[in-house]
Amino acid sequence: MKAQRMKVQSVRRWDRETALVAQVAACVSFISFAYYFQHGDLLLYGDAVAHINIARRVFDSRTPGLLQLGTVWLPLPHLLMIPFLLSDSAWQSGIGGSIPSMIAYALGAAGIFRLVRKALSVNSQPDLTARIAAWLSALIYAANPNLIYLQITAMTESLYLALFIWAVVYFSEFAQELSRKDTTARETSSSLMKCGLCLAAACLTRYDAWFLAVAMCLAALVVGLRLRADHQILRRSLAKFVLLAAAAPALWLAYNAIIYRNPLEFANGPYSARAIERKSTSPAHPGSHDLPLAFSYFLKSAELNMAEGSWQKLWVALLLLGTLGILIRDRRLWPLLLLWVPLPFYMLSIAYSGVPIYLPVWWPFSFYNIRYGLQLLPLFAVAAALFAYFLLRLVQKKLAGTIVVSTGLILLAASYGSVWRVQRVCFREAWVNSRSRIALETELASNLKKLPYDSAVLMYLGDHVGALQRAGIPLRRTINEGNHRPWKAPTDREGLWERALANPSQYVDFVVALDGDPVAVAVQKQSLSSLVVIRTAGQPAATIYWTHRSTR
Repeated sequence: MKAQRMKVQSVRRWDRETALVAQVAACVSFISFAYYFQHGDLLLYGDAVAHINIARRVFDSRTPGLLQLGTVWLPLPHLLMIPFLLSDSAWQSGIGGSIPSMIAYALGAAGIFRLVRKALSVNSQPDLTARIAAWLSALIYAANPNLIYLQITAMTESLYLALFIWAVVYFSEFAQELSRKDTTARETSSSLMKCGLCLAAACLTRYDAWFLAVAMCLAALVVGLRLRADHQILRRSLAKFVLLAAAAPALWLAYNAIIYRNPLEFANGPYSARAIERKSTSPAHPGSHDLPLAFSYFLKSAELNMAEGSWQKLWVALLLLGTLGILIRDRRLWPLLLLWVPLPFYMLSIAYSGVPIYLPVWWPFSFYNIRYGLQLLPLFAVAAALFAYFLLRLVQKKLAGTIVVSTGLILLAASYGSVWRVQRVCFREAWVNSRSRIALETELASNLKKLPYDSAVLMYLGDHVGALQRAGIPLRRTINEGNHRPWKAPTDREGLWERALANPSQYVDFVVALDGDPVAVAVQKQSLSSLVVIRTAGQPAATIYWTHRSTR
């Protein structure tokens, strides 16, 4: 009885330790949010603005509903934002999009801690060395300067990383429980089902998870083939896991097939990455149809997210050393190798799916999608912690262990310090690419504010919906491409969007046209009065027209 009580207390103590990691990460998240919010940096990423407004138009639209979620981006991040965007101020400021990302950041830090501590525990009881490695991995993850910035935006990286990490956590625990004799089949199945739920949620967050789902299903099937014939409960659980992992992609394919008449609309439709690349007049991006070069660009983006200059090679070395430690010293840690999955996924995406990464240090010497390198952050954090763990196990003296830990912390501080000194690469990416867009949207918003508060506006929102957000004009006051009925292909003459384009003066009071967009093409055939033309460097000219619609 006494031993059982001590065991329960021990488990609770470790649970409190994981909670402490989440609480510390939450404090870091809130402090960084306060800093970036004060400096007006929540909405630098154009994709963050787009995510917020996709979620907003589900209820703020002439034609509200779940179809406003569109097709290219997966729906879960937008669905999680909706409750926080009901407030107009949270929508305009971008706070509503930040909250889910901030929560995910804290959960991700706790997940990394639990993953390493539990994987290194012997008989479910972590020793001091395992706990030190776990704290180190959580510190590497949570203190990363680029993640600290991204987690206060409406971007999907923070949410996906949390789901990715927890899926690996539960899969690792499943593998551990399977190898122990003191766990029941029900407990083992529970870990696998939790992994499946995290994986399904990840599959509704980013397409990265679809590749991860295949890798995890293959790993689970290999485990299943090694089970004894009497493990029927676990075999059924493995079958359920595979079905659960496949359910989210199947649901999205079915949605696209029903609504867009094309199950792969998100991959080859007019708004897909492949279609955007085809429209580009620039040369093919680096790594296109070149797997080795695609590997180099993705790995370099990961290095840039970890450090600057010569410090980058240190992280690559730690990554390789930690991985070799698993393969040579402790193969029971093999589930942690699933953290490598983003590397082949992005290699293939860059080479064959029209997904470019531009780096400031390599041709074409610009910033684009560098944040994708953060997908290897969990691998860097875990591999470095494992290397420290193996090193600590080799040294027996307390002084030597203290030197190892102190050296690791100093190197971490120096590495991340190099990032803070020259500005975070993800922040630079957002800032460089936002300057001309924000200049246009700010000027356009100042003119839109002068329109009568109840006026209706025709505008294409695919590129500069931020102008309406800045002006505080509800999306339901606009007719936009979201009012098109996507199942009516290739044209929908009876649709609200199409009718407004054909005859703006019948439906709206004002028209906002940006050179080259569908509205600008349509109004060329109309005799409308131009009120103002806004020109900013690097952006198409924006024109506000008055339609002379009769007073209602």
